[in-house]
Amino acid sequence: MSLVPDPLLIARNPDPASSLPFLVRIPLGEGIVLRTKETWPRTSKVYCYRHDEPWSDDAEIVDEVPLRSVTRRGAAIEIVADRTRESRSQFVLTRARGREMIFWQSPRVAKAARPNVALPTARAAGVADLEIVVDTRERYAWKFTHQQATTRKHALPVGDYGAFVDDALVAVVERKSLADLAGALTSGRLAYRLSALAETPRAALVVEDRYSSVFKLEHVRHSLVADQLGECQVRWPSVPIIFAETRALAEEWTFRFLGAAVAEHTMGEQARRVLPDGSDG
Repeated sequence: MSLVPDPLLIARNPDPASSLPFLVRIPLGEGIVLRTKETWPRTSKVYCYRHDEPWSDDAEIVDEVPLRSVTRRGAAIEIVADRTRESRSQFVLTRARGREMIFWQSPRVAKAARPNVALPTARAAGVADLEIVVDTRERYAWKFTHQQATTRKHALPVGDYGAFVDDALVAVVERKSLADLAGALTSGRLAYRLSALAETPRAALVVEDRYSSVFKLEHVRHSLVADQLGECQVRWPSVPIIFAETRALAEEWTFRFLGAAVAEHTMGEQARRVLPDGSDG
C-alpha cells in the first residue's frame, strides 16, 4: 500500500524586496524549497529559483495542495494533486550555460508552448545545395539537421547566419532570445546592430519566442520594449523583426529566408546576363 505524500505547501516569501512573492515546498526527500512568482502554472511557465534557506515552520501559508503522488522522472518532478481541476503539473530542473534553471508547468501550458506543427523537409525555394554560413562567434548554433542544408563556420561581418552566392554575401539573419532582445533594446545596442544589418542586401532579426512574451518580461517596463520595437521597425523597415515562437520554428524560418535570398539573387544574376545594362529588352 503506497503512502500518501505530504501536501504541496505554498507560502508568502518573507523577503519583501524579492520579485518572487511566493515559496513552494515540494515534498520530495527532505523537501525542495523554491521561490516562485505564481501559486500554480495556469497561463504560462512559471520560472523558479532555489530558496537559500530551509522551510520555516512559521511560514505564512497561502495554499496547501493535497497530493496523490510525487514522482521524480529524470529532470522532472511530476506532482498529481488530489483534486478534480488543476491536478497535474511538473517542475523541470535543468542546466543551461552552466547554471541551474527551474520552471513549473502544467499540461495545458506545456501543450500551448509546443505548437502542434510538422515542419516540412522540402528544399528552401528549390535550392539544391544550400550552404548556411554560421558566424564563428555564434554560441549554441542551430545545426539545420532537419533541413536540406549544410553548414560551415566562418566570420560574418554582421549577423549570426548568412548565405553566399560565389563570394557575395546575399543575406544574413541575426538570432535573439527574448532576454537578449530586451537587453539590446534597452541598452541601445540593437540600434547599432540593425543599422549594420540594413547595409547588407537582405537581412532579418529572428526572435525565439512569441511577441506576447514581451508583456511577461520581468525587471523591465513592457511598454518601453514594445515602443522601442515599433521604433526600430520604422527606422529600419528593410530589416524585419520576426517572432518565430520557438527555437525550431526560428531555425526553420531562417532556412527558408536564406534559401529564398539565394534563389532571388541567382535569378537576378541570370536576368542581367540575358538583358545586360542598356538593353531595351
